[in-house]
Amino acid sequence: MAPLTSPKETNRAALFRIIFGTSTPAGRAFDVALLWCIVISVVLVMLESVPAIKARYGHEFHVAELCFTALFTVEYLLRLWVVERPVRYAFSFFGVVDLLSILPTYLSLVMGGAHTLMVIRVLRLLRVFRVFKLVRYVREAGMLRDALIASRRKILVFLMVVLSITIIFGTVMYLVESPEAGFTSIPTSIYWAIVTLTTVGYGDIAPQTWLGQTLAAAIMILGYAMIAVPTGIVSVEIARSGSPGPKCLSCHATGHLPDAVFCRKCGAALPSP
Repeated sequence: MAPLTSPKETNRAALFRIIFGTSTPAGRAFDVALLWCIVISVVLVMLESVPAIKARYGHEFHVAELCFTALFTVEYLLRLWVVERPVRYAFSFFGVVDLLSILPTYLSLVMGGAHTLMVIRVLRLLRVFRVFKLVRYVREAGMLRDALIASRRKILVFLMVVLSITIIFGTVMYLVESPEAGFTSIPTSIYWAIVTLTTVGYGDIAPQTWLGQTLAAAIMILGYAMIAVPTGIVSVEIARSGSPGPKCLSCHATGHLPDAVFCRKCGAALPSP
C-alpha cells in the first residue's frame, strides 16, 4: 500500500519540480520567464544610472523596481519552502545571490536621511548582482567551475611566480631608475612592474635609462608569454571534464579516462561502464 501524502507535501514536490527542474513544460516556462525578468531588471538598473533617462523615467523605474523586487522575493521564499534544508540553501552561493538581488531595495526603503544617500546608492547598485542569477541556467558554468576548482593549485603556484617576478623586477627598477622618472619607492616600482607585465601600460611611469628600458622590454615580452599559462591550465581541466569517462560516486569528480578504475581525486572505485 502506497504511503499517504498530504496536499502540502504534494504541492511542495510539484513546486520543486517547477522551480528547480527543467524537464517539465512548466519548469521550462518558469526558467524562461525568470530569465527575462533578470535581464530586464539588470538593464533597468543600468539605465537608471544615466541622469537624463532617470530624470524623465524615474517614477517608472521606481515602480518597475518594486515589482521586480516583489517577484524575486516570492521566488526566494518559494525556493526556501520547497527545499529540504532551507538554511543550507540560504547560505549557498545561489541562496546568497538570491538574497542580494532583493535586499538592497528593502534597505533603501527603510534607510532615510541625507547622510545615508551615498549608502543607499551603493546598496541600490548591488542590484546588478542579479546577473549572477543567470549562472544557474547555464549548464557550461558547472563545467567551468569544476575546471577552476581542479586547477586551483596550479593557478595558485602560477600567481606566486608572477608575484615573485613583479617584486624582483620592481626592486631592480627602483635601483636602476631615479626618483625623477617616477620610481620613488619599491612599492611604486612593483606597481609599474604589474602594469607592464599585464601589458596594460598606463604610461604614468616610464624608465628613462637604457638599462631600465631593456628591463621593461624583457618584462613586456614575458607578460605576453604568461597570458597563455592560466588559459592552458584551465583548458586542460575543461577538456578532462568533458571526456566520456565515468563519474565518481564518492566525490562526484569527472574527467576520468574511459578505462579508469579508480577516482583521480579520492581514489574510490569508479562505477563500471
